Amino acid sequence: MSEPGFSLAIGRTPMAAGLRAAGALPDGTRIDFAAVEPIHRAFAPMARTQRYDMAEMAIVTALQALAYGKPIILLPLTLAARFQHRCIIRLASRPALTPQALRGRRIGVRAYTQTTGMWVRAILAEEAALPAEAVQWVTQEGAHVAEYADPPFVTRVAEGLKLPDLLREGAIDAAILGNDLPGDPDFAPVFPAPEAAARAWFARHGVAPVNHVLVAARPFAEAHPGRVAALLAALRAARPVAQPDLLPSGAEAMAPALTQVLAACHAQGLLPRRLAVEEVFAPARALGLD
Repeated sequence: MSEPGFSLAIGRTPMAAGLRAAGALPDGTRIDFAAVEPIHRAFAPMARTQRYDMAEMAIVTALQALAYGKPIILLPLTLAARFQHRCIIRLASRPALTPQALRGRRIGVRAYTQTTGMWVRAILAEEAALPAEAVQWVTQEGAHVAEYADPPFVTRVAEGLKLPDLLREGAIDAAILGNDLPGDPDFAPVFPAPEAAARAWFARHGVAPVNHVLVAARPFAEAHPGRVAALLAALRAARPVAQPDLLPSGAEAMAPALTQVLAACHAQGLLPRRLAVEEVFAPARALGLD
């Protein structure tokens, strides 16, 4: 007899395609897939009230949840990652805007806490000597973790306004977008050769720019570590084979990326206190889930 099912909020990643088709783990345990799209709409309810037993979550949201004492466990599995240089765009019809010329400008991003924005700010700090506070950040929404308050150099636009429209109107000078990056010729990347710049960044750092990870509600994981382990194993078995590997799995493999993320979060004022890699993975390790 199979165990009772569990709830899972996860995007339509290729890693989860087989599980979605089966509706269950290989041992027959039922998976109740949450109907939530886009997947970032699951992050706030998971961080705030642990609405699901397990969920995909942006790594910045997961780290904020841990820092604010939310009962979630960050599991050592990357579900989504991408090179980030191409994610900051400008209006193509205006004079070219270099990364260095962004100082004092207005950059739109869905939320100051969005993981793609964190990565782009880290890149701008490194490659253009542009700290987060040197820019006017224009956002559409607040943090998934309710306790976090945006810094004073962040302002919110009226609900319903879209970043590409704000770019066209000249209300912002550049915008950071992730999965919703427009393929419209009206827009051009701020980095003139973003793919080459991303390859050079990766050659320097050797780090996967992790966006989304897997998390579990702590009470569920502590009560059912076997089911958490089984889901981890099933997703890991479906990891695509690619070079470079942008989907590290396991605490040791993820440590370099997590080290970079924690440093960037501290520099950008995204966490209420410093976190160490060991602290982040300790709850998973305690349950044998590393």
